[in-house]
Order: sequence, then structure tokens, then C-alpha cells
Amino acid sequence: MRIERLDHVNIVTTKLPEMVTWYEEVLGLKLGARPDFPFPGAWLYSGDHAVVHLVGHEGTPNVGSEVKLKLEHFALSATGLRAFEEKLISCQIQYRKSEVPGSRMIQIHVADPDGNHIHIDFEETEYVANPRNSRNAKSSR
Repeated sequence: MRIERLDHVNIVTTKLPEMVTWYEEVLGLKLGARPDFPFPGAWLYSGDHAVVHLVGHEGTPNVGSEVKLKLEHFALSATGLRAFEEKLISCQIQYRKSEVPGSRMIQIHVADPDGNHIHIDFEETEYVANPRNSRNAKSSR
């Protein structure tokens, strides 16, 4: 056996409608088909692939297995760094931009409405190609 790639992330939330809207409007994912599970939820797609599975939970936010969960973040790779950063600024969404040392990657770190840490990875060439950027001037919001 050989693992090919991470297939999706599954997030339990008490804010299902708000989370769906955020993933659609901020990350550009599309709400799509989901099996008829006996609980509320939504699958959000990038192209033909459901990359974020949301599970609706009523009442107080879950306190259980996730207390032991050690997941600090999940990451998505993307193109369109400049447009994404402009969207974050216009929507007044807090973010942090960073370069990965020894790589050719720029990361934009954001949090969804439940506070989950997500970073979006872009090729460094998208950053360098933008004349407003220089190697010594990195923005952080």
C-alpha cells in the first residue's frame, strides 16, 4: 500500500450554515452532493473532489474525542494568491502570510468561524511576480 494524498477533512460544528457560507465565500469551495446520512452536514468541493466535510452538531460545541485531537491545522494548495489576499482584505478577515524556509512556498494562514487553523499554500512564483512584494517586505495581518 502507498498513501497518495489526504482525501478530506471532517469538521464537527454547531455553526453549520455559517461554516458552509465561509468555505464557499472565502475559500471558493462549492457545496455539492453528500450521501443521505442520518445527521446534518455538508460536503464542500474543489472541482470534483469533496475536500471539506462538515457535520452539524446541535447544542453545546462538542467536548469529547476532539479534546485529545492533536490536529493543529489543515492545508490546501491553491493558485491566485493576489486575488485571495485582496478578498481577505476586502472581507476584513484576519490572516498571516509567511514563507516556508528552504522551500518555494508562500502560506496564508486563516481561521474559519469555528477557529480551525487553515493554511493555503501558493507557489512562491505568485508572490515574486507581484511587483508590490519584495523579498524583504512581507505583509502580515
